[in-house]
Amino acid sequence: MARHNLPPTPRVFFDAILHPHRSLGRHGFRVLMGVVILVNLLIAGIFAANGAWPVVPFCGLDVLILWLAFRVNNRAAQLYERVRLTDTDLTVQRVAWNKPERRWSFQPNWLRVIMDDPPRHGSQVTLASHGQSVTVGAFLTPDERADFAKALRGALTLWRRAPCHPEPVP
Repeated sequence: MARHNLPPTPRVFFDAILHPHRSLGRHGFRVLMGVVILVNLLIAGIFAANGAWPVVPFCGLDVLILWLAFRVNNRAAQLYERVRLTDTDLTVQRVAWNKPERRWSFQPNWLRVIMDDPPRHGSQVTLASHGQSVTVGAFLTPDERADFAKALRGALTLWRRAPCHPEPVP
């Protein structure tokens, strides 16, 4: 089959998918919940043996609240941001479980990667060009944000040196 009519595949200079860090995996969650349930059963048994049976349902209430808190936290972990630099543009895609997907597109010639140096806790990585800006990686640690900004700046430098990239449109 002939592939004469297909457009050329753009070169990719940078492609990063950023996820929030979650230190407790599925197995760790199960172990934690098992320990919490066992401790609650022990406490409920002690209260029931001493005649304070009305306390027993409240021992299960804290397990339910803890489970709900982890469920909300795990949904928030589904957030990710993708930053991709190709021959023609830099795109930022943000996907969260409770919001519609968002996309931003920038022309790389004038793109600025802005971040405090040295990075602090409140530092942000901001991509800005022609009055449009977007903050990326807000959930990363300051060192991770600094590494990301450095890598993206390096990719933009490589993009600007690369031959045959399209001329900017004024």
